[in-house]
Amino acid sequence: MGERMVDEILRVENLHVSVEGTPILNGVNLIINRGEIHAVMGRNGAGKSTLANVVMGHPAYVITEGSIFYKGQPLEELEVFERARAGMFLSFQYPASIPGVQVGTFLKKSVASVRDEPPKGRAFRKELNAAMEQLSMDKSFLSRYVNDGFSGGEKKRLEILQMLLLQPHLALLDETDSGLDIDALRIVAQGINEVAVNSGCLIITHYQRLLDLVKPDFVHAMIDGVIVRTGGPELALRLEDKGYEWLDVAA
Repeated sequence: MGERMVDEILRVENLHVSVEGTPILNGVNLIINRGEIHAVMGRNGAGKSTLANVVMGHPAYVITEGSIFYKGQPLEELEVFERARAGMFLSFQYPASIPGVQVGTFLKKSVASVRDEPPKGRAFRKELNAAMEQLSMDKSFLSRYVNDGFSGGEKKRLEILQMLLLQPHLALLDETDSGLDIDALRIVAQGINEVAVNSGCLIITHYQRLLDLVKPDFVHAMIDGVIVRTGGPELALRLEDKGYEWLDVAA
């Protein structure tokens, strides 16, 4: 039992969530173990992003029933900033820009905030260079202001670069593939695949195309705040082909 708990990263049990009194999630159950990639697919408004936001502790989302455990610990025991320190990472659908803050400074500070000791200059530069090389990113990127005037692809690369440096235990990727060209998508997928070796990954997506490059262990179809079907990669192909109507009928 104890050994299994070590490998269990996230457990969601009968989760009901409301926003301003409106129920969004209506009994979600999900277990993510280390080394597993889970994809959640569904129409707009199905509750996919709500799941990611509530795990990271967004204040607008209220858990009305059920529980979330992170590495065996009840999640409500962790403040939002502690969740990042404990190894949780959320990639946003629309990352904010931070004019006046250079990318290099931002990355060093974000790594320092989650590690027990601040990264040393030379060692951190080496680590950063290796990660940037992996993502085919130019060094000039580091002197630009965070997401200021960035294309969609550049914003996503920065998030994936941050994720590679942070090496989270749980990576939540909310529509990280939206609006990306195939080159940017490939680089994003490469970063996810690398991190997923030692992490649990939850990918929220509308599209099959990311899942051609990141092979999920489990695909979950969500309708009206409930996971109605779980399968392997073939479920994503079927959803792409048939839409969600056949699941409405099946459910």
